[in-house]
Amino acid sequence: MLNKFLLNDDGASLIEYALIAALVSIAAIAVLGALGTRVTATFQQIVTALGGS
Repeated sequence: MLNKFLLNDDGASLIEYALIAALVSIAAIAVLGALGTRVTATFQQIVTALGGS
């Protein structure tokens, strides 16, 4: 019974998918955070160039 339990790898796929999803989420948050900062800076430059405050 213990041997059967140790050889059962059905749950491993779920854990692997969860880890992949977590890594993709972290990467997306990092990229979107950096991109958001650049977009904000670009719009601020446009506003300044147009004579805004």
